[in-house]
Amino acid sequence: MTSDAIVPDGKDWTWVLDRPCPECGFEASRATPDRFAEVVRDNATTWQAVLTVDGATDRPDPATWSALEYACHVRDVHRIFDVRLGLMLDEVDPQFPNWDQDETAIVERYGEQDPAVVAEELMEAAVAVAERYESVPPDAWGRRGFRSNGSEFTVESLGQYHLHDIVHHAWDVRVLVGRATVESYDAHAAAYRDAAAQLSAEAIAQIEELATELGPGARLLEIGSGGGQDARTLEQAGLSVRRTDITPAFVELLRGAGHEADVLDPLTDDLGDPARPGTPYDGVWASASLLHVDRTDLPTVLRRLADATRPAGVLMLWLKEGDGEGWSTHGSVGAPRHFVYWREGPLREVLDGAGWVVDRVDHTTSTRTGEPWLDVRARRR
Repeated sequence: MTSDAIVPDGKDWTWVLDRPCPECGFEASRATPDRFAEVVRDNATTWQAVLTVDGATDRPDPATWSALEYACHVRDVHRIFDVRLGLMLDEVDPQFPNWDQDETAIVERYGEQDPAVVAEELMEAAVAVAERYESVPPDAWGRRGFRSNGSEFTVESLGQYHLHDIVHHAWDVRVLVGRATVESYDAHAAAYRDAAAQLSAEAIAQIEELATELGPGARLLEIGSGGGQDARTLEQAGLSVRRTDITPAFVELLRGAGHEADVLDPLTDDLGDPARPGTPYDGVWASASLLHVDRTDLPTVLRRLADATRPAGVLMLWLKEGDGEGWSTHGSVGAPRHFVYWREGPLREVLDGAGWVVDRVDHTTSTRTGEPWLDVRARRR
């Protein structure tokens, strides 16, 4: 497959240096030089995971690149920016050689390259340019360079522009990013269930508090039931739980244990309760599940959950605290899973915009991993 059907991108994207990207949400102006190398390396791991997923070589439509083609482009972007950064550090006000990305995609036959080779080459290019950013002297971030159209960059703004490019393309393939995480859980579902069989004392106390507030028989939609330990404890406390998970293997385990359970994607699937058609839920329980949702999609998910919940219904939500996003293979799942990190301020804004009133946000630390978490309790407006 070649890139002949792709409409060339003739837009000048330098505007992303001044305002957030309305598509991927990245704010280039807030990216600081101390994080350039980290973002580049983290982004490279995304492509390594995505290129192993079924469908990575398929175009979603004739006019949109496949994940493989995007990965080839990101690899070459790293190489080009490594060269440009080197010129800015070695020369005074250099002009960058022209690079036609669309012509390169056709000539290099991006769609016919080997995904495994591309993954390796992309990581090598990412490491090289990350090391280049780490080598920039403190007094060199203001050095200038120019594109042939006259656009001026400093070393710092070049890095910000670079980061938007690679982050945006990871957003372009976010469906496959999610699929990679689901496949990881699918392959290790039983091990995950067994490792998470016991709830913490804090979680049990929260369940008891919730049961007291909502009363016996209150109906909860659980997003991400996993091995079923939360639902079991919720039901023991007198609540009624609709078990759902986006991972088919978890749903199979739950059904095998005698429970009703549904494969459900909260971003796209009908959230209505099949046990009570037309009746909203009394609350939503989302423990360590929505942390896999892309940052730009979480507002939609939270709004859909609000629409499925009665007024004053409760949302219990747990997300990892931090900046950016990343991949992990820790614990009982020995395959890459993608996580999105949140800070309290932006998360409160998203919840408010989605129709939830935040009661509290607790900052906690995992006793198992030492990672910081945001424990949210909110009510449907």
